[in-house]
Amino acid sequence: MAEATTTPKKAPSKAPKAANKSDKRLFAVFATGGKQYRVEVGTKVKIEKLIGEFKEGDSVTFDNVLMTDNGASEATLGAPFIKGGAVTGTITKIGRNKTIDVIKYKQKSRYFKKYGHRQPFFEVRVDSIK
Repeated sequence: MAEATTTPKKAPSKAPKAANKSDKRLFAVFATGGKQYRVEVGTKVKIEKLIGEFKEGDSVTFDNVLMTDNGASEATLGAPFIKGGAVTGTITKIGRNKTIDVIKYKQKSRYFKKYGHRQPFFEVRVDSIK
């Protein structure tokens, strides 16, 4: 009678992947509308407030760049903004988000108020970072 032998399965390796040079991407952090956004070239970001008249397809430039980083060892920090720094993008969509309900309620006093609004947004595709 022959004995059946089994080979033990190897456990998957938990070692981190080696970083490729293509993984290191340029990113920037800019401020607009009272918020800060971290973006890379080609990413889309939803921005709540833009002052001025815009339509889909328009180009916008954000001058309030707080930080840029190329992923390696070069990071540029502003104090508070980087002089000459800019993030340019194209507006791809203008719309309004889902309804946000605001409710005020006081128990035992028959007080109930319900308000709602839809916050407008601009979806911007980032074209370049300087």
